[in-house]
Amino acid sequence: MGEGAGNMRAVVVAGPTCSGKSALALALAERLDGVVINADAMQVYRELRVLTARPTPADEARVPHALYGVRPAAENSTAAWWRQAAIGAMQDATRQGRLPILCGGTGLYLASLTQRLAAIPDPGEAARIEARGLVETLGPQGLHARLASVDPVTASRLRPTDSQRLARAWEVFSGTGQGLAAWQDLPPAPVTDFPWSLRVILIDPPRPALRAAIAQRFAAMIGEGAIEEVRALLAQNLPTSLPAMRAHGVPELSAYLRHEITLDAAAERVRLVTGQYTKRQATWFRHRHIAAQETTHRFLARIEVSAQFLERNLPEIINFIRSAG
Repeated sequence: MGEGAGNMRAVVVAGPTCSGKSALALALAERLDGVVINADAMQVYRELRVLTARPTPADEARVPHALYGVRPAAENSTAAWWRQAAIGAMQDATRQGRLPILCGGTGLYLASLTQRLAAIPDPGEAARIEARGLVETLGPQGLHARLASVDPVTASRLRPTDSQRLARAWEVFSGTGQGLAAWQDLPPAPVTDFPWSLRVILIDPPRPALRAAIAQRFAAMIGEGAIEEVRALLAQNLPTSLPAMRAHGVPELSAYLRHEITLDAAAERVRLVTGQYTKRQATWFRHRHIAAQETTHRFLARIEVSAQFLERNLPEIINFIRSAG
């Protein structure tokens, strides 16, 4: 489905965890000669194939995939890094006459394609070391309380248990003298280096269907080696503030491996935190746009599928991709 340089199209398959994004992206890539490009912040980590439900080797053999398992867990992946890598993958696909199909549930990553990211100055290594140290000494809830005393707006947007984002918020405040929320609330501006016209498919299943899918997926992950995956990750002795160490299932199975909780308790915690996360994802996609200004950017088409992906949805979706705009 190659297009001329003046009429380049790309597809975004977005939605919450367990909504069927990967299955839909795979089916579309097979039928439309596409490349599936990862837009999930956790699926970039090579050590977490099972727990992040990355495409299987069999799936990757069916159609080209990009940006899956390309970074080590010891590194902190960022939206800025992902954007540059994703645009490179999209350019490669377009040059090959293939349709770029971005698939994922990380709203900030997808929004970064067409919106200029907040120009947050580098806080510096000293601020990063300070933030990591505070997470270790105070714990995430203690750091949340300290952040609330100096940057209440940012603190109000963060969960007291989210050590990764709390560390990032503290390093920004410490290193720049201004809170993360203040930087992020600067008005977004459209970018000028994104020539593709997007066709967005948003999958938004009912909450009960998602909860059931989350439970089934985690049970399957245990059988596929999730415990062994976490054991190998822990053997690296990485800081707990790293994103990969906060992936759903890693803290819970880590506690299980330390004999602090039972496997059933770990599974229940995963179901709870993943369910809460899918609710936040769905709210983000429902109320925010991937493009900054639909009137000035060629983000002209969006379709919502109010159920998990099924083969019978395909004709409607393919017709939408081919005819929209």
